[in-house]
Amino acid sequence: MPAVRTAPLRSRTTSTHALETSPLFTHWKDPQSGVESFLLSKRVAPFQQTFYFVNTSFSHDGRYYWFYCAFPPAGNANQGRSLAVIDFAENRVHHFPETVFTDASPAVDTATGEVYWCVGLEIWKRRPEPDATPVLVNRFPSELARNRRPWRLATHMTFSADHKALNLDVEIGKEWYIGHAPLDGSDFVLWQKFDHCYNHAQFSPVDPDLQLIAEDHSVNPLTGEITHYENRLWVIRHGQQAQPLFPKPLIAAAHVRGGNPHYVGDTAHAVTDERSMHGHEWWGRDGRHIWYVHYHRGIERLRLGELEPELMWPHASLSHAHADATERYLVADRIPDEDPSMRQIIFRNLMTGREVNIVSRLPSLPPGLTRYHVHPHPQFCLQDRMIAYTTLVRGMVDVAFVPVEALIAQTA
Repeated sequence: MPAVRTAPLRSRTTSTHALETSPLFTHWKDPQSGVESFLLSKRVAPFQQTFYFVNTSFSHDGRYYWFYCAFPPAGNANQGRSLAVIDFAENRVHHFPETVFTDASPAVDTATGEVYWCVGLEIWKRRPEPDATPVLVNRFPSELARNRRPWRLATHMTFSADHKALNLDVEIGKEWYIGHAPLDGSDFVLWQKFDHCYNHAQFSPVDPDLQLIAEDHSVNPLTGEITHYENRLWVIRHGQQAQPLFPKPLIAAAHVRGGNPHYVGDTAHAVTDERSMHGHEWWGRDGRHIWYVHYHRGIERLRLGELEPELMWPHASLSHAHADATERYLVADRIPDEDPSMRQIIFRNLMTGREVNIVSRLPSLPPGLTRYHVHPHPQFCLQDRMIAYTTLVRGMVDVAFVPVEALIAQTA
């Protein structure tokens, strides 16, 4: 498959001021904290959602911002959503129905503004200009697929540090494949095949031969039986077998973990090994640390090659989190099933230990939208000048931004 070269962007740099003053956005102030966010008011779909928190969605110059769209009741979190882009230079929003993707696979090339996505066994891309056409990038080999349809090709694609490949964590039948797809269209490279679920693969931001992967819950496609993960955090180096970050059990007094809300009928179960309480992991920007949520404990950070994590944010009920490049600031969502009134998005200043709510009370999700995995998934973006998140404060699924500078000032 021949490589298709793409020129980098030649456009004006978007500032936070441009976003804050754009006619595409509406101001919203949290009634308790006073924090002001900017909600995308221009609608190209009834459902508009930010990317999963580990995936960059802005072009580097800030001109283009990509987000998910859905048209209920069509689709779900696994398939059927599509992509739209904000062009801040032109103050326009375009929806591209041909970008229907699987899982949370889309990834943005920050240099060109192009978006890549998975559908079926293929990876496609397109530029943000309305008159651009999609380009086939690569495909998972048919000899491995063996006439089967994949449940996923990638949970959320990331680029290798040398920008030559995209990672794949394929689930097909009862098999899982970790590897990469070269951007030049050459053959898929298999790193390791598994007989139980590993996904959420993410390339190291500094080492093109290293990926972070996660052992995850899985559902038997024939019986519906749920298998829970036991040891969440792993890394895999190209040419070697995957290795756990915590090779020995982290013994704790027995306690109960609730059932996974994504699975019907999943029930609470006893936990004695804290490795099964890790989740929603991501790389630090310098590639030296891996961050993750330790459920019922808080946000932890582990230096590669070490065994003792640091507790960076003690908190009993955080769900997802993200750090800025300096690792001085964190943002998290809190979405406890047992207490809907405590669903929040929180910013924490690690330098001062102070916090402020971006959203003090997130409305409950309408039952008809639960199929889309609508979590806030806050993430730092636009060179850490903004935090993007998904909100429901207007009674619909919305894209929102909040300026980081204001949050730092409120937590100084």
